[in-house]
Amino acid sequence: MKSVEVHYTIEGPHDAPVLVLSGSVGSSVDMWLPQREALSGEYRVISYDHRGHGKSPVPPGPYSVAELAADVLALLDRLAVEKAHFCGLSMGGAVGMWLARYQPHRLDQLVLACTSAYFGSPEMWTDRIEVARANGMDWIADFSLPRWLTQGFVDENPEIAERIRTMIASTSLDGYTSACAALGDWDFADKLPDVPTPTLIIAGTEDPSTPPDHARDIATQIPKSRMVVLDGAAHLANVQRPVEFTDLLRAHLLG
Repeated sequence: MKSVEVHYTIEGPHDAPVLVLSGSVGSSVDMWLPQREALSGEYRVISYDHRGHGKSPVPPGPYSVAELAADVLALLDRLAVEKAHFCGLSMGGAVGMWLARYQPHRLDQLVLACTSAYFGSPEMWTDRIEVARANGMDWIADFSLPRWLTQGFVDENPEIAERIRTMIASTSLDGYTSACAALGDWDFADKLPDVPTPTLIIAGTEDPSTPPDHARDIATQIPKSRMVVLDGAAHLANVQRPVEFTDLLRAHLLG
């Protein structure tokens, strides 16, 4: 399993505990701006672009979650980080689950946000790939935005909404579709009882992509876990409810 050298940002004191932020399909490090700003005073915050996303390389697909996780392990090795906290949202949450199951000695505390142990059938994701190839990433951005942010939030925060839409639209089409294939192959429910890492699971009441039932399914399977639902948040709960999300994250990382 060959890793790629992903693009990353690193902020915060050199000797602080390390926190890795891992985003959704179709996102970049910009997705995490609220948490990077809020937490880089007390943590060494590493955010990164998945392969095929943002400024990372776009190797030929399809990708797998195991490959996405291998990229994280390679990044930690490159930065000489033995152990880190990990917060993953959506596809980033899948990466976090994989790491916690197969490389638990590399993780301290785990946060899984707006994610799932099963994102839908391979056929559903094959359809998404075909639509993306037919219509392009601008269409995917228009499709995704109302799932990622509620209309009320978009109306009140047009600049943030436009930044998120631009982030999605500028994702490599090949990178996006290759990552969609990884989500189509993801079915991890039977592995969750073997996750030893203390885990916080965050869901949003208005998230159509990974509704709270998905979080509940994860919480019932991971032994050392608890679940919190953020009222009014869609898929990007960290953007829509940044203060509450960051407070939950901070409290969990303190153990």
